[in-house]
Amino acid sequence: MSSPAAQRLGVVPSVFAVEHLPHATFPEDDEWIALVRAPEGLTVVRETWPSGSGERWIGLYGEANAHGLDVPGMLAAIVGPLAEAGISVFVASTFHADLVLVPEPRITEAVAVLENAGHRVDTGHLRPAGA
Repeated sequence: MSSPAAQRLGVVPSVFAVEHLPHATFPEDDEWIALVRAPEGLTVVRETWPSGSGERWIGLYGEANAHGLDVPGMLAAIVGPLAEAGISVFVASTFHADLVLVPEPRITEAVAVLENAGHRVDTGHLRPAGA
């Protein structure tokens, strides 16, 4: 079985929070990036401020239109190596690419894992630790 083509990913310049709103069907504000409604409630991905509390996530986003929706294995090629390295992910997929969130303290490790798996990662928006 051949492995999926290597992908070009960029580090998103925002820091994200992932929230679960068990009784909501829509957030009360419009400050969200992604929404997923399920029987258990609403999952909301939103930008958070650098001083925000709670678990913080850094996003990796693939090149828009790099592949069609009918190309199998593209997301697996990203999350597979991260899973093998024990790095948690939260994914929000779009029509054009996947937003793969990794815990902020593990972003440097995640980039190294992805590069070792053959992906190219633009870290231009990656802030130094503690910044």
